[in-house]
Amino acid sequence: MNIKKLYLEFTRLSEYLKSVSLLLARLLIAYGFYTPAMNKWADIGAVAEWFGSMGIPFPLLNAYMAASTEIAGVILLTLGLLTRLISIPLIIVMIVAIVTVHLPHGFSAGDNGFEIPLYYMIFLLGFVAHGAGKFSLDRFIFGEKN
Repeated sequence: MNIKKLYLEFTRLSEYLKSVSLLLARLLIAYGFYTPAMNKWADIGAVAEWFGSMGIPFPLLNAYMAASTEIAGVILLTLGLLTRLISIPLIIVMIVAIVTVHLPHGFSAGDNGFEIPLYYMIFLLGFVAHGAGKFSLDRFIFGEKN
């Protein structure tokens, strides 16, 4: 068997990992949003004050919007429901987090840089592009092409 045939066979077999990897990625990202979402809801007033101190307009409204988006993301990503759709506002939350909090610290996660939010954005972009995979309510409700 030559290299090209071997690689094509490997590629064919690798397709079986697609939905498992999408499921694991969804669960990982949902878990990553869980604690920040719960912390925001635990003291939304303090979050609004913090947002205001950074110059974010309408800090209370934006605190509720960020917390709501994150908790909706946790639920929907876990279920694999409306995965492509919820990924877009979560990407926006990550852009705001990068610009307002992480960018001044550089790239490194160890220095509170934008590394982790950037990784989240890349995963979320993958969900927009590929959907939730076989192991999702999207697939069950909307069919195979989701």
